[in-house]
Amino acid sequence: MDKKLALAVIASGRGSNFEALAAACRDDRFPARIAILLTDNPEAGALAVAEAFGIERAVVDCGPKKGSMSPDASERMAALCGERGVGLVCLAGFMRIVKGELMRAFRGRMINIHPALLPSFKGLDGQRQALEYGVRYAGCTVHFVDEGVDTGPILVQRVVPVSQEDTVESLSARILAEEHIAYPMAVRLIAEGRVRADGRRVFIHDDD
Repeated sequence: MDKKLALAVIASGRGSNFEALAAACRDDRFPARIAILLTDNPEAGALAVAEAFGIERAVVDCGPKKGSMSPDASERMAALCGERGVGLVCLAGFMRIVKGELMRAFRGRMINIHPALLPSFKGLDGQRQALEYGVRYAGCTVHFVDEGVDTGPILVQRVVPVSQEDTVESLSARILAEEHIAYPMAVRLIAEGRVRADGRRVFIHDDD
């Protein structure tokens, strides 16, 4: 019997964080596996990544409203996850706000990665926001998902120094490299049962 934590990854774009998770899950010692990739975009690069890794994939029409998902789409995604015994949903560049049945079914069991050090620079273009604000350090955050936009409790953060020569592109590239470390790290912590959330605070227990 497979004791690994079953993941669903939901992505809208190229799928680089999905690929990082899929690569981590290939290691027999990694305590999680990806049961399914879900996407709202039939042209998402993540679909090709899923095919290359032999991961089941499904396209779910989330409706025409940008940034939102229809109740039917939320129910469909929740059902697909439930049928596969998913224990953790990982958003990886999903460009819609999760709500409805998917949110209800996986409250406390859904995480997202954001290219900024939350709670600063929520929403789109976190890297550009950080650079234009003039911060000395940027980075990425893995957080639990709630009804807000990038407002859930923080699980993992990784920091990137900002240089005077940085452009949005150069800073984004360095942050992305840290995302590919942070996301598998966060999944491992949860899969190993080392995470406890108490309100906004997330406690990580040592590996005994």
